Amino acid sequence: MSPKGAKAAGEFSLIELFLSHFPRARVPVGPGDDCAVLAPSRGAQCITTDAVVEDVHFKRAWYSPEDIGHKALAVNLSDLASMGAVPRWFVCALALPRDFPSRALTGIAKGMSALAREHAITLVGGNFTSARELSITLTAAGELLPGTAPITRAGGRPGDVLYISGTLGDARLGLQQLLAGARRSSAILRQKRPVPRVALGLIAARFASAGLDVSDGLAQDLGHLCTASRVSAELELERLPLSRAVRASLGSEGALAGGEDYELLLAVPPERTQAFERACLRGKEPITRIGRLTRGGPGHIRDAAGRSLRLPAGFDHFRGGGRIDRSGREG
Repeated sequence: MSPKGAKAAGEFSLIELFLSHFPRARVPVGPGDDCAVLAPSRGAQCITTDAVVEDVHFKRAWYSPEDIGHKALAVNLSDLASMGAVPRWFVCALALPRDFPSRALTGIAKGMSALAREHAITLVGGNFTSARELSITLTAAGELLPGTAPITRAGGRPGDVLYISGTLGDARLGLQQLLAGARRSSAILRQKRPVPRVALGLIAARFASAGLDVSDGLAQDLGHLCTASRVSAELELERLPLSRAVRASLGSEGALAGGEDYELLLAVPPERTQAFERACLRGKEPITRIGRLTRGGPGHIRDAAGRSLRLPAGFDHFRGGGRIDRSGREG
């Protein structure tokens, strides 16, 4: 983070306050110069960028500053996990309202740094600016382990088995509960504090042919994988892993449309499934078989009986203004 060009007297102190909650970056040049300087890496690099924006991804009335900081980093870690990368470093650009309290900035830093320490990822730079609404944009990098290739959306083949991690629909249910006035539940925690499946991504890098993280709803993201891999899919709706609360409140269709699950959707060749499942069991990573890839027009989804499924749409930032609304979803 560099204070170059700073006009407001408070910017320098805000930078120091934020950085004080992170370990010192062990890189040739870290925060404070115009660029970070990183040592060459042996493995291929995976780079991602994502943002969380006030009234799109969160409301300050509902989220603690620690929740916001956690979520900003978690969504980027989820992208690295989906590619099978080991998290290494990130830069952080914060846009803050001019009257933003320093204690809230401290909370954001604490939430972000706690998750960063958990996954051994280092903050190496960033930027501060003023804005009407709070937003946090991160760029994160990870490294592929020797002998592994990135997990992309385009590698799936007919016959590959589809797996999903964790459970689906909890974040959507949590958002609905927040809109209804609730403030605490397991679903609300999933909405505020998504868990990036980094360890599962490292396991999957040894077995999966294709994959992605489910950020816009399983229905939409499965369509992305099928389109990129030029295949169709057979989905076993009765096998979808749903919590009791999601099953009662949303059902399978509602869970399919729910955004912000940040679970991993993976396609694994049939000859590798037993070894993959054993590795996940040893690593205590919850996965569920939910279908398979098939031949056919890209993106065509059927159920186990061969009937075409009309799946609900997932989240789209540019449909409906991209704002949290009363429909119980972001959009």
